[in-house]
Amino acid sequence: MPQIAPSILAANFARLGEEIRAVEQGGAQLLHVDVMDGHFVPNISIGVPVVSSLRKATALPLDVHLMIEEPERYIEAFAEAGADLISVHVEATPHLHRALGMIRERGLRAGAVVNPATPVGALNEVLGSVDLVLVMSVNPGFGGQKFIPGTLEKIRELAERRARYNHSYRIEVDGGIGPENAADVVRAGAEILVAGTSIFHSPDAAESVRQLQRIADAALAQRV
Repeated sequence: MPQIAPSILAANFARLGEEIRAVEQGGAQLLHVDVMDGHFVPNISIGVPVVSSLRKATALPLDVHLMIEEPERYIEAFAEAGADLISVHVEATPHLHRALGMIRERGLRAGAVVNPATPVGALNEVLGSVDLVLVMSVNPGFGGQKFIPGTLEKIRELAERRARYNHSYRIEVDGGIGPENAADVVRAGAEILVAGTSIFHSPDAAESVRQLQRIADAALAQRV
């Protein structure tokens, strides 16, 4: 079943507990947590203390997306803070294999991320050892951007490589996801849909999660 992962980057941090409860009621299966350092991406977001606070506020798995330089330096801290899954960018480290190994050594699921301008082939050497591949469908750094249509072909390519080589990673997509394109990304092969603005900036976050889930489930039925 496709999973909806609300991105708390778009949440109202003055009401974060309420926002989390709303998406839990809507049936969200995990929370997506964007960590930005102002260097790898042109924005600064949250860090280890917020992840620690989130861990105390929800039982949902925390899907921590590190948009930071030298992610290896911070993996242990985010693991200790309560992350369940940590994803790192191929563009952010020359030692992607090592970083992924550090994540898995701590008992967490490990994800590799590609930016819109990065070909899927950049991940060839690690596809057999990741739990998840995150495809950025916007240029990372800011919420509320428009989905880049060429992302669909990258999702299809990852799904085809997974089948061809008997890999087991899940495919996640992040950026500009909403009711207008959720079906397309699921039909292309995505299984985890990260959505921020379309959920937290709507009048009813819980219903927005339910709507995306209904669309994704229907698209999966068409795919299979």
